Amino acid sequence: MAETIHKTRAANEPSPESRADELLGKMTIEEKVMQLTSIMPLSLQGPEGPVRSLMDKHLKNGVGHIAVLGLLGHKSPETIARTVNEYQRYLVTETRLKIPAIFHNEALNGVVAPHFTAFPTPIGLAATWDPAAVQQMADILRRQMRSVGMLHALAPVMDISRDPRWGRVTETYGEDPYLVSAMSVAFTRGMQGKDLREGVISCAKHFIGYAMTGGGQNMAASVIGPRELYDTYARPFEAAIRLAGLRGVMASYSEIDGVPVHMSKKILTELLRGRLGFTGTVVSDYAGVVWAQTRQRVAASAEEVGVLALAAGMDVELPIPYGYGHVLAKAVQDGKVPESLLDESVRRVLRDKFALGMFENPYVSEDRSAIRKVAEGNDLSRRLAAESVTLLKNESGLLPLSRDIRNVAVIGPHGDSAMVGFPQYTYPAALAMLRAQTSRGSFAVPGLDVGSVPSVAMAALNQELESAEGTIEQYVRSQYGAVPLADAIRHLLPKAEITSVAGTGVTPSEPTDIPGAIDAAKGADVVILYVGGKAGWVGKDLTEAEGGDTADIDLPPQQIELIEAVTAVGKPTVAVVAMGRPYGLAAVVDKLPAILTAYYAGPHQGAAIADALFGVTNPCGKLPYTLPRHVGQVPIHHGQNTGSGYRRTAADIHKGYLDMPSTPLFEFGRGLSYTTFEYGPLKLERDTVDVGGEARISLTVTNTGERRGTEVVQLYAADTATGVTLPAQQLIGFARIDLEPGETRTATFVVPMSLLAYTGPSGDLVMEPGPVEVSAGSSSSDIRSSAKLTVTGKMRHIEGKDRAFLSDVILAP
Repeated sequence: MAETIHKTRAANEPSPESRADELLGKMTIEEKVMQLTSIMPLSLQGPEGPVRSLMDKHLKNGVGHIAVLGLLGHKSPETIARTVNEYQRYLVTETRLKIPAIFHNEALNGVVAPHFTAFPTPIGLAATWDPAAVQQMADILRRQMRSVGMLHALAPVMDISRDPRWGRVTETYGEDPYLVSAMSVAFTRGMQGKDLREGVISCAKHFIGYAMTGGGQNMAASVIGPRELYDTYARPFEAAIRLAGLRGVMASYSEIDGVPVHMSKKILTELLRGRLGFTGTVVSDYAGVVWAQTRQRVAASAEEVGVLALAAGMDVELPIPYGYGHVLAKAVQDGKVPESLLDESVRRVLRDKFALGMFENPYVSEDRSAIRKVAEGNDLSRRLAAESVTLLKNESGLLPLSRDIRNVAVIGPHGDSAMVGFPQYTYPAALAMLRAQTSRGSFAVPGLDVGSVPSVAMAALNQELESAEGTIEQYVRSQYGAVPLADAIRHLLPKAEITSVAGTGVTPSEPTDIPGAIDAAKGADVVILYVGGKAGWVGKDLTEAEGGDTADIDLPPQQIELIEAVTAVGKPTVAVVAMGRPYGLAAVVDKLPAILTAYYAGPHQGAAIADALFGVTNPCGKLPYTLPRHVGQVPIHHGQNTGSGYRRTAADIHKGYLDMPSTPLFEFGRGLSYTTFEYGPLKLERDTVDVGGEARISLTVTNTGERRGTEVVQLYAADTATGVTLPAQQLIGFARIDLEPGETRTATFVVPMSLLAYTGPSGDLVMEPGPVEVSAGSSSSDIRSSAKLTVTGKMRHIEGKDRAFLSDVILAP
């Protein structure tokens, strides 16, 4: 991995590793432990910026990380750059060893700070099935973060999410290990760049199994067996490590087999560093070390929990020291932890700083022209929003709607909302959270106690938050140019009368006006129902959030009542469903002739939906997860093992449920179009392939309709094994193909057989000979063409470095 990242370094130039070793030899224990800690800027600042006395108090022995959150995270990019330089200047000129700090920030789909470009949420990015565009997005984020001195991105989320009860699905790339791997590799490559001296460390989270917990509850125990843990949930992390040189990993709050991940040597050292080949730096999730003691109660003191975390392989404690820092220094001095173990983690942090070029260039330009790149990417953001829109149902070709319509009723809680496009881990959501918390004098940021924040800093933060324009809704409209759906339709249809009536709020706690909605529907030529969920960090109207899990995944009851009342009017009705996690739509799906989904697509969500509704664009999104009929089916996903879930065989005497089918309401990969695509037969270059070889599989796709369209061709495999069950269906490749009416293109997939490797009964990763069925289609259920492939040779035991994670695709006319 080091060769990939440092390939442009001169042959005689000392490596980051050797420079780290040299510096490590000069450090005291107190200086070492501080490299494994972080600090929040609120502890260092006053109304006018950094305070010298506070820096002397907290930074005299240096520090590993500084979080760009709180006061610093709500400043302009120019102010952030200037403030970062002030901290670095202190560390470089006023501390003994002159070691700069790494500034980290959230950047899942945009840097969480004012004036930076906002992109669709990760689940929306996954719905595009466009990893090339995701890499382009991450490359933009890299340049933006670099321009203001942020060199560590707490992104992406590589969790595989298969439980719609969990409130953080919107932060993920969905349910499938192949799709999540493709997106994770793309993001990591874009963020880290070809050389870390021009890159930003990508910190993958949350290692491991964080999205698959008991009851779908955030932070609960992850209930996953060892085979599935490696074969499925570790796969995106290992793909990013092996293919993109991933340099950072954040541990999960959860526990596995009774041990909190922050304390688990089996997970952080044996699995992550041993089996997956990770050589980067592991950071804690915010307060993860603290909570292992106070929440999970696995240690009696701060010292004990710190010792356990370090021994497990936890390098850096975020966001402030609890078990590390001075507490860890004393433990080392008392002989409770070997200094050599401390050195291992410190060496990694120093190596990162050398690799990032921080010792040569600790400062960033404060010139406005150098920082203007924070506004780059708006066109890409709009394109990704358009690509994510997914058409689930379109009876009788109701869509696209005619632009000659004279009266349109937009009904539902989101019709006049631009903020609906900004879930948690976007700056507007962070602004709303900080406003709410400072108003009541408390923080929900893990690890930050309002009592520890200097009063002058709190006063400055309050002033900064109050200066943000108006309500949060007004803020996203003025600062991001975000447009609600109703206004986007008004822009498209300037001569039409557009009536917008909420009818109900998002949740039952909000007032309803269903009679008003009925009246609006009666006066309209067509009705657009904009319903669904809302995600964020704070608010009584949220249906999904970090820590906002739900036992019931259906639409809120008053929204169902609204849909029933409006559809009963009898006007042509289209539903747009806002969702980060899958929602249960079984109660209303038969009443709605057309359904589109929107995945919190940022500032361009309203425009992207309007364009799709009225045929300006042709929807090409595909579901990145399965939509259940009922919460009782959870977890349900297309990769269920043969003989389980809805993947039963002819030999099963018990299938499904007494009260409903066991199949999904809408399957993984589903996404309709306003045109039609015809698939040719699946052709194998050879019908046999060695266990160590690769198969070349091709097919043609033709646009047989009258509109230009984009089809996402999905390639699946069904394999069986000796002694273990495998998924009945595995995604092994996909290709986005743009086609004009009548145009035909050929897609050839080059599939290494190690892509199908699995953990055998011995615990080794293997691939054995036998028949494999390969199939291609428009979704996991809409299979258009299949072929039989025979794998030959002897069982192959595969080392991690020899494992394939992605197939190659060649497109030809």
